[in-house]
Amino acid sequence: MTDVLPMQGHVRLGSNAGQSMTRRDGMLKVTGRAPYAADRQPEGLLHAVVAIAGIARGRVTRLDTEAAEAHPRVVKVYTPRNRPPLAKGPDEKIHGFAWRMEALQDDSVRYAGQPIALVVAETLEAAMEGARLLNPSYEAQPPRMGLDGGVPYTPKTVGIGGEPSREAGDMEAERAQAPRRFETTVETPAQYHNAMEPHAITAEWKGDRLEIDTPNQAIGLAKISFATYLGIDPGNILIRSPFLGGGFGSKAILFGAQLLTVLAANDLDRPVKLALRRDQMYGPVGHRPATRQTVRLDLDDAGDIRALEHHTVSVGSAFDDFLESASNASHSVYATRALRTTHGGVRADTGTPGPMRAPGEASGSAALEVAVDTAAFAMGMDPLAFRLKNYAETDPASGLPFSSKALRECYARAAEAFGWEGRPLHPRQMREGRLLKGWGMGTAQFPCPMFQAAAHATLHADGSAVVETSAADMGQGAWTALAQIAADGLGIDIARLEFRSGQSDLPDAGVAGGSGHTATAGTALFNAGADVVRQLADLAVQDPASPLFGASNAGVTARDGRLWRNDDDGRSEAYEDILARAGLDLLRGSGSGKRDASVGEARAMFSHGGVFAEVLVDPDLGQVRVSRLIGAFAAGRIINPRLARSQLLGGMIWGIGFALQEEAIHDPRTGRFTNADLAGYHVPVNADAPFVEAMTVHEDDPFVNALGIKGVGEIGVTGTVGAIANAVWHATGVRPASFPIHPESLI
Repeated sequence: MTDVLPMQGHVRLGSNAGQSMTRRDGMLKVTGRAPYAADRQPEGLLHAVVAIAGIARGRVTRLDTEAAEAHPRVVKVYTPRNRPPLAKGPDEKIHGFAWRMEALQDDSVRYAGQPIALVVAETLEAAMEGARLLNPSYEAQPPRMGLDGGVPYTPKTVGIGGEPSREAGDMEAERAQAPRRFETTVETPAQYHNAMEPHAITAEWKGDRLEIDTPNQAIGLAKISFATYLGIDPGNILIRSPFLGGGFGSKAILFGAQLLTVLAANDLDRPVKLALRRDQMYGPVGHRPATRQTVRLDLDDAGDIRALEHHTVSVGSAFDDFLESASNASHSVYATRALRTTHGGVRADTGTPGPMRAPGEASGSAALEVAVDTAAFAMGMDPLAFRLKNYAETDPASGLPFSSKALRECYARAAEAFGWEGRPLHPRQMREGRLLKGWGMGTAQFPCPMFQAAAHATLHADGSAVVETSAADMGQGAWTALAQIAADGLGIDIARLEFRSGQSDLPDAGVAGGSGHTATAGTALFNAGADVVRQLADLAVQDPASPLFGASNAGVTARDGRLWRNDDDGRSEAYEDILARAGLDLLRGSGSGKRDASVGEARAMFSHGGVFAEVLVDPDLGQVRVSRLIGAFAAGRIINPRLARSQLLGGMIWGIGFALQEEAIHDPRTGRFTNADLAGYHVPVNADAPFVEAMTVHEDDPFVNALGIKGVGEIGVTGTVGAIANAVWHATGVRPASFPIHPESLI
């Protein structure tokens, strides 16, 4: 049931939201009919391949373009000498959500894998052969790699424009009152997104109009970015991004080879396609950088945290300023009287890092949860009891009340399902056959951002409707959940709704990231539908022939394609009849989605959860297997329980990879990757996750947004990594000091 005039706080949704509907795009995907960017085959298509640098630092001294262009099917080779001009240089940042990138602006090499030329040919095979024939020569300099080999610097920002340091309370005074001090240092490695679908783009110019097919998480922002770099009217650009085979943050930001492909298509007056190889996704399109984190906890004799300090040193590129905001994960989890978070940077010869699923929070929470477990054991306390003792009733960093917080319920439900009660306090007390068994836990938390979005809704004379917004579906089921919200905004069954999305000529749905897409785009869609319903109500209550005549808008609700009176015997009228009497074929409405700034300044807004892990460790080989993983999460109103559970499970499985497998390795002599493929860069498979369960805890949040939606895309990662590390300690007595946890560190 949809209110014609939405209530303050929560609005009432209808019968579509809250249902475990299957994905509306599922049949297209399983039958191979879902179109992805690289599937488009316009007439006259040319294929592009990037040639990449084999050194990490220096410059290109020679490219054998004559040999490459002598290939009978190579059309043209682009280098810094002949690359068509851009209106704005690729080293210029046009907004905060952008990288400095490589688009053949000069002959310098900033990292191994950097594009140094673009080869365009009639076939993909010819383009690949042309790239091989370039046979580059270099003037190389020693690479600066990793946390210890780079150049330290003090960052001005972390993440997307965040403050690099924060402090609350009197740190020195509280430390003086705290007789117990525990300091934990944890390192995390560089990790790469490795979406199932590599980055791709097909560009075609039709006169002054540019059409682009590319997977993108921020379609409206991408259109503005392309227009700015190319110096053309954004209205002359159409971006199609119908389906994404995963993104995880890496497909929200432009990279240089996309611009080169567009320039080549214009220069050659033919459509051009570029699809990166798996190994080419290591460097140019972002990653989660390596960190070294030190967490210090100062406690009193009762086990209360008096002071918490979290310092992170993160690896960034030598030419840009993005750093992982890992220390910020400690802002709002545990109660403390004094808090200090700081960040330092190391410039290295790598591609620029960027947002990766649960940016900052994933790596930061891993270190925090290990530190908290270390303190709990030293105080002789059960890990769950210690966390409950230091439960934050208000946000420690800001002092604000939480908009809602059902973390206690999450702990209780997951602990009961796991069977946590009776867990031995000391390590190496449990076995399964000859294998060591350990139990660990971690707290999951992730912020609840909202961006800005717009949407349109059109109700037709037959009672069907069309809604439009440029939302991105990366496989998380956004187009299903958003359609459910849109249908409830209109008060119709979802079967009567057509959902149009994935194109830049539709209203801008904002960024699909930060676990804020459903809340942001969903609010815009709901409001667009409610706008249509209000117009319908205006027609009906003023029409003497309507059974709703004389009612007020506040006394009318929408349900099942009808408007209903609430103040008498439930008289109603079908949408079709209202439109027919008014002589209208359709009604259009629009809506926006954003958070009122004053609300955001008055509450701390987070999703919460508790994750419990069981591991089995081979005492002779050090091999670790996660045998059970159970989590419970409170994330506001759940629009589609089936899809939410899928996202939570995916996040928890990602946490298994973080804890035990994922690690990008460079050769320190050359700076090149040694494992830039899925054979050497390991991610979890089914055998790595024999039992994973995610539950949701009911939570009403009247402040986070009118729909009460938080987000589930990233929170599953944040508690899982620490839970697994703590379970490994409980099994072995060895406290992991770095991720992934290598077998040799446990023997």
